[in-house]
Amino acid sequence: MNKHIPEPPNVYTYELPGGWTVMVGKTDRDNDRLSIKLAHPRDWWFHVHGMPGSHVLLKAKENDEEPGPEILKAAAAIAAYHSKARSGGTVRVSCTRARYVTKPRGAKPGTVNIRKERIIKVRPETVELKI
Repeated sequence: MNKHIPEPPNVYTYELPGGWTVMVGKTDRDNDRLSIKLAHPRDWWFHVHGMPGSHVLLKAKENDEEPGPEILKAAAAIAAYHSKARSGGTVRVSCTRARYVTKPRGAKPGTVNIRKERIIKVRPETVELKI
């Protein structure tokens, strides 16, 4: 019997200074796979607050190094850029650890609940695409 292997998410990937990697879902289904299947509990998760947008992961490092405020702001700015708030000025972005992101049973693709959220205010911007 063949087991169904879920297809990997289709994502944009960014490289931030210091070797930090940011992954951005392209569709609602990609957002689900990124946030629920691919995310490690220690990863940081971002989404523009109160508007449609991509789910964004800042991947945790193997050495347990914590990202500084400038790296968290850069990942939040990428989340703002990949949202309906792209042309806005300063945008509020929700940030939490991936362990606090859950999918409600039966919810539409791309719908999640988050806990322990903090808000980071940034201008939408991005760095050069790595992949």
